[in-house]
Amino acid sequence: MPKDNNEITNSRSGFVALIGAPNAGKSTLLNHMVGTKISIVTHKVQTTRARVIGVTIANDTQIAFIDTPGIFKPKRRLDRAMVAAAWSGVSDADEVVLLIDATVAFNDENMAIINSLNEHNRKVILAINKIDLIKRDGLLKIAEKLNDMGCFSDVFMISATRGNGTDDLLRLLADTMPEGHWLFPEEQLTDMPQMLLAAEVTREKLYINVHQELPYALSVETDTWENFKDGSIKIEQTIYVRRDSQKSIILGKGGQKIKTIGAAARIELEEIFSTRIHLMLFVKVKQGWQDDPSHYNIWNLDFNA
Repeated sequence: MPKDNNEITNSRSGFVALIGAPNAGKSTLLNHMVGTKISIVTHKVQTTRARVIGVTIANDTQIAFIDTPGIFKPKRRLDRAMVAAAWSGVSDADEVVLLIDATVAFNDENMAIINSLNEHNRKVILAINKIDLIKRDGLLKIAEKLNDMGCFSDVFMISATRGNGTDDLLRLLADTMPEGHWLFPEEQLTDMPQMLLAAEVTREKLYINVHQELPYALSVETDTWENFKDGSIKIEQTIYVRRDSQKSIILGKGGQKIKTIGAAARIELEEIFSTRIHLMLFVKVKQGWQDDPSHYNIWNLDFNA
């Protein structure tokens, strides 16, 4: 039986923001810490668009991890909104973990983030990720050079995909959370609405299967959600693209590509919701969807950032 938050003595709870450049491994680490998929993961840069919260428990400490969009130099409205959401996560959190991909540790994006943290006198925890891809001697040199940059309170070497070093990081975070009652029910793993989570799953399958398109070229929205008496769920979603050529790529010859995408999304949704899913996908061309405030509201992004 789940604990009542008020029955937990000597409890701690708080928010931990995961920040970093695109593809640093933030979503992978979040999913590992929570123990299930909350945030989508693909090889595409800037996959995460909105702040995603995943909740985990370590002993008597409840930690709400905030997976933020990658921080990079914005070029358009959606870029600016995503980067603003990432930095907002920093200001809202009790602790901040900066993930740096060890294979590109000193690239321009990472250096820009570190410089900004130093300018604001913000101390954060450094997690050097993807250590399985670098030899030990190289890792030690990277860690030493980064630690000398002055904005890190602690340094960890981790592999978010394999789980190496993540237990030590979790223990430190649990010890640094403020004392207080838990912020979420014990069984709650995320604050993401089910309809948005379902749309994110489909968006992930699109990115995996449609290599020709950039993340900015499409959006997925859940239009209807119907629960049936037998426990199954009917979900209708619309995939928005900017051009007819993009629609053709997603549909594929004879509609085979969209069938593959739908089947992959349905299988994962059935695992997440533990029931049969009837998934209906529609593709619509909507030029300039990136300039439609309604899309930003769904992701809880600031249209005017």
